[in-house]
Amino acid sequence: MAVKQKPKKGADVPLKLRLKAWWEGYDTEDIKKRISSRAPEEPAEEPAKADVAPPKAATAENLDPWDTATVDIAQYIWGKGFCGPGGPDYIVSLSKLLALSPEMSMLQIGAGLGGPARVLVDRFGVWITGFEESQMLVDKGRKLSKMSGLEKKAQLEQYNPEEFDGFDRKYDRALSKEALYTIEDKNAMVAKIEDKLKPGGLFLLTEYVISSDAVLGKDRYKEWVVGERHHPYPVLSDDLVEILKKNRLQVRVSEDISMQYVEMINKAWAGADEVAAALAKRDDGTMMIQTLMREAEFWTRRKKMLETGDLKLWRIVCNKKSGGPSMMSDW
Repeated sequence: MAVKQKPKKGADVPLKLRLKAWWEGYDTEDIKKRISSRAPEEPAEEPAKADVAPPKAATAENLDPWDTATVDIAQYIWGKGFCGPGGPDYIVSLSKLLALSPEMSMLQIGAGLGGPARVLVDRFGVWITGFEESQMLVDKGRKLSKMSGLEKKAQLEQYNPEEFDGFDRKYDRALSKEALYTIEDKNAMVAKIEDKLKPGGLFLLTEYVISSDAVLGKDRYKEWVVGERHHPYPVLSDDLVEILKKNRLQVRVSEDISMQYVEMINKAWAGADEVAAALAKRDDGTMMIQTLMREAEFWTRRKKMLETGDLKLWRIVCNKKSGGPSMMSDW
């Protein structure tokens, strides 16, 4: 009598179909059931060892959520030097109101691998110092800056925002790209930025915010929180604007750019199956595909939150009071 084998978890849904299912909002468990009911005798298309491993838990020895494999996958998806949505064209367009020039210096928090900083340095000649929590991203980003010959104009520094005394020099401009939402005491960080922003200096933020306080009690919000690299502390867009105002910053632009952001996510992940095919040829292909799948799940959670409207990507431009540039009167 033949022994009935137990189904292999996650191995009976082809990789390409699983990636497609995530982006289109289908439940992969439901797809597995349908495949099993239609062709239970067919062997699995993926070996069991290719199942997605759970994310590593943060410990005292492993506080950095980025490792070499995750950084490599990020660049496969978002482009060299980038670890999230927004390539060179987006960064230039996003920063157009900052009126950057080679005589200016800029402070950036949430610098990532330094891709946005290098784009702005290359395009406008501005001098940028980027601050990033992940030592892994800083180390990798410094190498990329050096390879580009921009190590002096696009500098990266590691910092802990919760134990940060403040910046040591004055800047003409400041940029925060999806960085404040993981900082619990946002007022303290904004105060530190304002303190080192020159009078009339401009501050550009793109930030995750929640649509209402009711979002905090929803199951999908709780699932998103657990899956984030760092614990998120998003606030309402109105609350974020109020924090800026309390710190003597005049808000000139405050707008929802969520759908543009979702489009960038969709476009970047549209070729994930091709990335998986390329990774499969590598000696470490199995491990890299596991990492790809984890990143796909990570960005699917974010995208769903944005699509439901519970989470929004907000863009704000403000200036430090006293001696603001004349261009402000035209906004």
